[in-house]
This record gives sequence, C-alpha cells and structure tokens, in this order.
Amino acid sequence: MTPMASPVESPANWIGSELADRTDWIYEFNPSAELARRVQHDLEHGPGVALIRGSKDQLRAPEDFLNFTSRIGTPVSQSAEGELVFSVRDAGYADNDPRARGPNTKKKLSFHTDRCDVIAFMCRQPAKSGGENEIVSSVALYNEILRRRPDLLKELMQPFHYKRHTVDLGNERPYCRQPIFSFCEGHFAANFLRVLIERAHQDEEIGPMPERQREALDYLESVAAEQKMHHRFTQKPGDILLLNNWVTFHRRTEFEDHPEPEKKRHILRIWLSMPNSRPLDPMFKDNYGTVEAGAIRGGMRAME
Repeated sequence: MTPMASPVESPANWIGSELADRTDWIYEFNPSAELARRVQHDLEHGPGVALIRGSKDQLRAPEDFLNFTSRIGTPVSQSAEGELVFSVRDAGYADNDPRARGPNTKKKLSFHTDRCDVIAFMCRQPAKSGGENEIVSSVALYNEILRRRPDLLKELMQPFHYKRHTVDLGNERPYCRQPIFSFCEGHFAANFLRVLIERAHQDEEIGPMPERQREALDYLESVAAEQKMHHRFTQKPGDILLLNNWVTFHRRTEFEDHPEPEKKRHILRIWLSMPNSRPLDPMFKDNYGTVEAGAIRGGMRAME
C-alpha cells in the first residue's frame, strides 16, 4: 500500500469549480436501458458522479426508484432487516438512541463514503432550508495531499480500525481494518467513515488513536472542506444523484424542515453493487464480503 510516485490520472480527478462547469455528469431522465448503461459506465470510467433530472412524474413510488436503479447495479441491504430502500429524513431520535444514524437527523454530516460501490439518492421533498449536497473527488484529494503532505498520505494508506455500525446487527465481527486510500492491480480506491474509526478508539480493546493517524484524518477533512475542492448543490424533487464511493466522498449540510409533515425533507437512498466495479485491496474483504472486480459486495448482512 505504498503511495504511487506520481498523481493519479483519472476522469474522476476534478475540483468543485471544474465539476460545476461540466455537463457530462448531468442527464435527463428516461426509463431506457441505454440511460442506465451510460450512467453505469460513467460512474466507473468517467467523473464518478451522475445527476439525473426529471424523474418526478415517472418514479412516483420507492419501488419505481428501486426498479430503475436495479438496471444500473444490484441493490444491497442497508440494515440487518434487509432494507433495500432507506428513507433519509429526520426521525427525531435522541442523540443517544441506538437507532440514530446520521441520515435520519437534521445535523450536518462530515465527508464520508457508504458501504457499497455506488450510492443513489432520489429527492422526494427538499428541506425548507439547508440540506445541500457537497461532493468531493477522493482522487483529487489523494493528488492534493500527495503534493502538499506526502508524509500524511503514507498514514492514510495504512489500515485504520473501524467499529461495527450500531445497526449492523447481522455482522459478527466487532471491528475491521482498512485503509483510506489504496490501490489494487493499478486501480485507485478510497473509503472513509470517520465516525466508525472514532468509535473503535473509544473502546479499551483498541485504545486511543495514534496522534499521527489523527493528524492525517484531520488534514484529509480540512482539504476536503476547502471551498475549491468540493461542489455544493441542492437536489430538486425527482433529481437522482449517484456517486461512485471509491472515487468520491459526500456530505450534507444541516437543514431546517417545514412544520407540515408532508413538506419535510425526504430523500430515498439505495446502495448498489456494480457489475463493472474495480478490484479492491484484500483488506476490504471483512467489510465488503468480497473484493473481486464485478462481484456482488457491500451492504449489511441480514440477521438470520
């Protein structure tokens, strides 16, 4: 997992202002297989992000969204109950409620990836204010940190402890270890969920996080938060956003809801395993089940 001597060259290497000026990642919705094939290809071999507009009148139910995204990849479970479609909205849980996940709060989320090749969001109802999407190229982050702080990049390519998610009840392993940045057979891959790293180091069994690792994670987040690095936008009703988790990180700003229940922010989320996915470092096997290119992987194991 030694860093490459030179920056990664990839169509997924972009900064926020560049992506804002590009149109090759924006599509108009139609139910054809051709659109699904184009999106599938561009998520892996293009910018790693796709925004499909205009599905509001055609994808009216969660099942419609599921059927459409199933043409792009294979949906995988997002919980121990086997949920394939997850509703991202404020559930009103207390901070110490074990059912609470970042997506079902109003809080600002930090940059992260989800446990799947591609994540798909469909907007059903935007917030009264806030709730904006922010996306950043992890390829660009790798290149920028290589240029500025190659010493910290070496840390980010070493394995980090991750604790099992509170809702990952079908997983028998309490921890896994995986790098932030990695390469396998020449393919770049980045993966990051700091909340689970922090939880691992709260346990006596693992102990405090080494200061060098903490410095590297802090630096990674500070570069991602630079205004030039990420692109911010708001999904409109019917917009579908798809992100390749191996080349992008994403987060959401804090939001305020309308008081009327029918006007509260509501996003549908699906996790996809992709038939044209890249091979992964073997250290991802514990978390993803398998690491071979094109294999069905990721998601949460359902409880037996």
